[in-house]
Amino acid sequence: MIWLVPIMPKLDKHINHKSFKFVRELGGISEYVHGHNGLRVLIYEDHSAPVVALNVTYLVGSRNEAVGHTGATHLLEHLMFKGSKNFNKKNGKWIWAYIGGLGAEINGTTMGDRTNYYEVLPKEHVAKALAMEADRMVNSFISEEDRQSEMTVVRNEFEWGENEPREALGKQIWATIFQAHPYGRYVIGLKSDIENVPIERLREFYKTFYWPNNAYVTLAGDISVSEALPLIDKYFRKLKASPKPIPIMYSEEPAQEGPRRTTVRRAGELGIVAVAHRLPPALSPEMFALDVLAGILGRGRSSRMYRALVDTGLAARVSVDNTSWRDASVFATEAHLSANVDHKKIEEIILSEYEKVKKEGISKEELEREKKQIEVQLATTRDGPEAVMSVLNETIAVGDWTLYVRYQDEIKKVTLELVKAVANKYLIEDLSTTGYFIPKKL
Repeated sequence: MIWLVPIMPKLDKHINHKSFKFVRELGGISEYVHGHNGLRVLIYEDHSAPVVALNVTYLVGSRNEAVGHTGATHLLEHLMFKGSKNFNKKNGKWIWAYIGGLGAEINGTTMGDRTNYYEVLPKEHVAKALAMEADRMVNSFISEEDRQSEMTVVRNEFEWGENEPREALGKQIWATIFQAHPYGRYVIGLKSDIENVPIERLREFYKTFYWPNNAYVTLAGDISVSEALPLIDKYFRKLKASPKPIPIMYSEEPAQEGPRRTTVRRAGELGIVAVAHRLPPALSPEMFALDVLAGILGRGRSSRMYRALVDTGLAARVSVDNTSWRDASVFATEAHLSANVDHKKIEEIILSEYEKVKKEGISKEELEREKKQIEVQLATTRDGPEAVMSVLNETIAVGDWTLYVRYQDEIKKVTLELVKAVANKYLIEDLSTTGYFIPKKL
């Protein structure tokens, strides 16, 4: 979990607009809420280039789905590019061609906690992109004809993942960790649901979650608050808030009471070992120390896992990731084995490295090096409006956009004692899920 922290300009945060209420400002990012429909707005000014990044984050993802319509959020992501009442092929304003023809980078993505749609475009075309986003928020066609065509595209994505050993193992590990929570199903959904979900169910899902009071609009770049608020109001004020409360996802994963294992045997060349542990939600104050620990164990050639597994020739590559989501997180070490290396041996080495941290802690030099590496990473990724927009999108998803600004200061507070404590609390056998990918020779 590494959040970017932009270089913050002075902001005209005190500008008022009749439709918006000022909420707060932190680090040069201002937040407003629309008084009519509850739409939340974030604005970040960066006048270094005449470019604006526009992003709409919907607080709906695979965590809001159930069996029968798994993958609905991702399939809707595709369908919401196919046309809406005022932006379609018949009137010459098909979204891809019309907005893309303005010199914009345009796309959308889906994850467990959110869906987003974004454009990075010349400043003079921001109004057109806002008009389009407002229209497809509530007026997307969601037609059966489009479902049929996009279903095959999404199914191809699914099948690609099934043929990728790392993806196949990852699906099984997450399903083993999360046996009740929807995080246990990959974002793309079940193949049978992708193929068979009725268009009526997709429309119902769309009409349930896609409302201004379940969304954030972010504008980052060459635009001021005094310019942005009237534009957003012009195109979104006609939209009403949802007629019913947005459903709350209330399912919780029961406590894990022992180690779990899963094995995938498929065609492939080399084996994979993954050792994962379930962690608290992204906003837990313990996550900063866990981020530092993940870097010490797995960032670069000087990391502990690299020296233990790659330098010794036992693995071709190794990674340690702390995947942080709204309801829970996962700490995982994944090693891609060299030829003829035993899976059990790799697992034992991974666990032994965990035990060293739990018993001996980490060194002051390791801690300071990782903090510096995080600082350098933050500095090198402060790369304009699109970077700001992208990471705000993720912090909105986990529940607090201010994490974007606070992250580096929180990392500075991490101590040797904190890193050792979180290792002993979470990297324990009873919270572990171990996965093997064992290649089958054809």
